[in-house]
Amino acid sequence: MRRLPVAHGPADGDAARVAGLYTRRFGPWPTTEPVVVLLHGLGLSGRYFYPLARELAAAGRRVLVPDLPGNARSRSASRRAPDTAATVRALRRWHAAAGIGPCVVVANSVGCQVAVALAATHGSPVERLVLVGPALDTAHPSPWRQFLRLVADAPREPLALLVLVAADYLVTGVSRFVAGFRQARREALGPFTARLRAVRVPVLVVRGAGDRVAPTPWAERVTAALPDSRLVVVPAAAHAVHFSRPAVLARLIHGFRR
Repeated sequence: MRRLPVAHGPADGDAARVAGLYTRRFGPWPTTEPVVVLLHGLGLSGRYFYPLARELAAAGRRVLVPDLPGNARSRSASRRAPDTAATVRALRRWHAAAGIGPCVVVANSVGCQVAVALAATHGSPVERLVLVGPALDTAHPSPWRQFLRLVADAPREPLALLVLVAADYLVTGVSRFVAGFRQARREALGPFTARLRAVRVPVLVVRGAGDRVAPTPWAERVTAALPDSRLVVVPAAAHAVHFSRPAVLARLIHGFRR
């Protein structure tokens, strides 16, 4: 297992494979602040988090952005799409190999399932948690309904994001995306709500005002299930607040630590 290289100045996107996961590092290293870890959604890479990573790095935060096992540039880390439990085990190995201590985890979409499971485990490395557009809405779990919501959300996102997402889906592959969606749906209908109640760290739930994937009632239900949480709605944003409004989300994360 390889630790990320040590640097004493700002690092914009230094890359390494850590415990088999492709990882990019942003910001000064080391610093006294907790590391911010950014976890992407289903079938994607961490690339759509880079605008947020750069905003956080400019404010003096150190940021790590892994591609989760089975996805994009970490596709070879798993022979098939891993379930949430397997992904959490991989992340714990990654965290130990990176040597970063307690951290703030920011996740988007289905990545929120992984972040919640990680935060709810015994001896979790998560100090605070930020859930951006958590998915999947259990009130409407059908694959067809979720697909229609993604389609409805797309015109509300920047074109650059749509191009990036399409490229990542091609790398991850259709079969893994479909398998990952099925697992995410089982997670949403099964242990996800119980895991929300088991999270014992402060949680910030963030939703774009135009998010069709994580509608208001669902975001409110997620927030209510968490013991220590609050919901913030970001205007002029949809599902990927971190991409369309990175400066706004960076300020929310910065204020959340105080």
